[in-house]
Amino acid sequence: MFLKTKKRQHPFLHMTLFCIVLIASFIMHAKATANDQLKRGELVYQRFCSLCHGAKLEGQENWRIRKPDGKLPAPPHDETGHTWHHADELLFGITKKGMVPPYAPPDYKSDMPAWEGTLNDNDIRAVIAYIKSRWPEETRKIQADINNEALQRRR
Repeated sequence: MFLKTKKRQHPFLHMTLFCIVLIASFIMHAKATANDQLKRGELVYQRFCSLCHGAKLEGQENWRIRKPDGKLPAPPHDETGHTWHHADELLFGITKKGMVPPYAPPDYKSDMPAWEGTLNDNDIRAVIAYIKSRWPEETRKIQADINNEALQRRR
């Protein structure tokens, strides 16, 4: 007759497997959350922003030339424009409050509305994330450096 021996359980192995599963679930959740934010950003952008800035982020024609009323046409938000030259904090402020101080000089004339009463902060952040997701990798890297510099100045 053979004696059945009980294999010794290794708590370290169980803890390691538990940690791997936990980390994997966090990563999957983070990716899903980022995807949800980009989808939300695209929906909000297409509904509100594309009316002036274009469905493909292309902006209005001759966006660097002032119109007879002194206002500039809406700039592109793709890599051909200047959106990526600015930190997220400034982009957020312009979107929320419009082209008013401290985001523009006093008496600056612009058709850019303040979206504060229409879009919540998460919608604005989602739109910015969506716009950034459409830039080439090198442009995103440069803008990330601009963000880091802005954070360092605030400290």
